[in-house]
Amino acid sequence: MTWESGYRADGKTVLVTGANTGIGYFAAEQLAAAGATVVLGCRDAGKAELATAAIRARVDGARVRQVRVDLANLESLPATVDALGVDALDAVVLNAGVLLSGPERRLSAQGHELMFATNHLGHFALVAHLAPLLSAARGSRVITVGSFAARSERLDLADLESEHDYRSKRTYGRSKLAQMLFGFELDRRLRTLDAETASIVVHPGGALDALTPARPPIFARTTAQRLSGLPARLALHGKDAGAHPIVRAVLDPDISGGELWGPRVFGLRGRPHRETPRPHMTDLDTAAELWSASAALTGVDPFDSAAVPNTSHAPRR
Repeated sequence: MTWESGYRADGKTVLVTGANTGIGYFAAEQLAAAGATVVLGCRDAGKAELATAAIRARVDGARVRQVRVDLANLESLPATVDALGVDALDAVVLNAGVLLSGPERRLSAQGHELMFATNHLGHFALVAHLAPLLSAARGSRVITVGSFAARSERLDLADLESEHDYRSKRTYGRSKLAQMLFGFELDRRLRTLDAETASIVVHPGGALDALTPARPPIFARTTAQRLSGLPARLALHGKDAGAHPIVRAVLDPDISGGELWGPRVFGLRGRPHRETPRPHMTDLDTAAELWSASAALTGVDPFDSAAVPNTSHAPRR
């Protein structure tokens, strides 16, 4: 039995940020195929409509809808949570991200460096606003989507927003490392409360467009693109496969909080498996300082008294 075929999500509601394209789209499609009600969290309503239609065309009876999520605008997130229209949320997949090119440092609506704001701060604040909904669902999960790029980066706690050292790829890698540090730290803090909510970190490995099946009109792959990607198939995989660790982390009842899951073959391709995080991804002091800085920059904290997770003593998965 392959891992995909064994897990169901009937009756569960899952929010996936950045679900209108790429890995987020395929995670949403696969979760819908497993029976989940999937909420596509997207900044662009038109692209979200196309993704919704694509999923419904491929998944009979798909339960899928959309909500506007603009992670780069912290002030918009409370309205996003209200628009979900649910009393409980079984899982949120923190997937949306931006990788900028070019030498110019760009800023978010609140004046934060845009990649750090979107990839990390927005998700940190979103979890804080979602905490009551997550605590209302038995065995809920927060799935943080990191990146292979985080392996080679280190956070500069004195320059989190790359004001003094801005290089787009480095800043992106550091923003993804910040996400992963948050995901592990979130689970440690949940564990101190004996909370049911679990925080799991995943990464997609090396996921290429050239190896990704077409989903028109969202993504169309030409014959030339398909052929150009064939040599890379030995080491990498498509974005549909890159979504597999996410889906397994949402659905597999044997996965516990605090774990890291990614592709089996050198962390780049293959079936999902549990990995050992690099020490800098779980450093306690760095994570604690990052958490404090993130709370100060966003003005919210997932562990504020108004958003303390469920502290039931039921088993955590």
